[in-house]
Amino acid sequence: MSERSKSIAVIIVAAGKGERVGVDGNEVPKQYRLVAGTPVLSRSIKAFLDHPQVTHVLPVINEQHRERFDNLGLGDPRLLPAIGGGANRQASVLAGLMALGPLRPDLVLIHDAARPMVSLEVIGDVIAVLQNFDGALPALPLTDTIKRSIDGRQVAATEDRRQLSAAQTPQGFRFGQILSAHMRAVNVRREFTDDAEIAEWAGLRVGMVMGDVENFKLTYPEDFVRAEHILTGAKQMETRIGTGYDVHSFEPGDAVWLCGVRIPYKAKLNGHSDADVALHALTDAILGAIGEGDIGVHFPPSDMQWKGAASTIFLRHASELVARLGGRIVNCDVTIVAEAPKIGPHASAMRAVIAETLGISASRVAVKATTNEKLGFIGREEGIVAMASASVEVPRID
Repeated sequence: MSERSKSIAVIIVAAGKGERVGVDGNEVPKQYRLVAGTPVLSRSIKAFLDHPQVTHVLPVINEQHRERFDNLGLGDPRLLPAIGGGANRQASVLAGLMALGPLRPDLVLIHDAARPMVSLEVIGDVIAVLQNFDGALPALPLTDTIKRSIDGRQVAATEDRRQLSAAQTPQGFRFGQILSAHMRAVNVRREFTDDAEIAEWAGLRVGMVMGDVENFKLTYPEDFVRAEHILTGAKQMETRIGTGYDVHSFEPGDAVWLCGVRIPYKAKLNGHSDADVALHALTDAILGAIGEGDIGVHFPPSDMQWKGAASTIFLRHASELVARLGGRIVNCDVTIVAEAPKIGPHASAMRAVIAETLGISASRVAVKATTNEKLGFIGREEGIVAMASASVEVPRID
């Protein structure tokens, strides 16, 4: 059987929390963050679906992210339903291997979702090496001098960098062999750093191919900046600022919507949608930054489909327009002017909704509140005003 006729399954490991990029419970896990307008996980999956020798792709995800994964809207007959991962990477890979058991692929490639820029060439090279080895991985020679230290303070030795390489993924194996090795490794009281190490421990012969400097792992915030520049063709970026203003009066009701949060109150805001005055101002700020008019242009109040609609829909649309330009939202700032209801107790939840909707860190969102010192229609508690600003970074076109 030729290598081209072999069945080749791919496991995309995406079950981590992405903590090292500053992700907390209110922020977007790194595998779902946008890079050049596309989620990291979508890019990683597509890289393998684009390879003609790949027969199946299996995402292994964090079950807490199930809704996020479903919202990626991925569709391909070779894409298997995502399964939940384990407590660590090793457990997640074993879960993926077990799930592939009924398919019994000849070969399996295991890839970190956080490496979204893997090339077709690297994938093909790993597959080719499996004709002569039990396993294979891409690796890059080290160029820095490597020092060993026992306590992190004093040098104990200098390593021979000519014998050292930095491992990447995908790592490929004969399916039956790596499944057996992983099942045996469960009983070993140590955590292996990658699948190639498990293969080596099990006595399998692992070959190497040349890796790719662009096949780096997104781990720290600066990695996302680097990836963005690569994927946008290293275009020169420019920062633009937009502002927004909106006002809504009160009418009889029992709650108001502000920044996507429902706040019980003796009245509600009057408007065609949910009348979220703060999100309307922020949407206008983002649209203004990219020269796309205002919220009324995109969602006319005369259109009945938007009657009672959640204003997060409008905000997400503005964010998507930025992404289509190859840009990103740097930060946004919302100020709510109201005598009542009290905004402070809800500010954290408001920031979380905005961050979730825009796909950015909550640290890039500010929500502030002030009163009008009992002056004017705001002071008489007849309505609420919101002002917002947003900065976006987009490719320069002139």
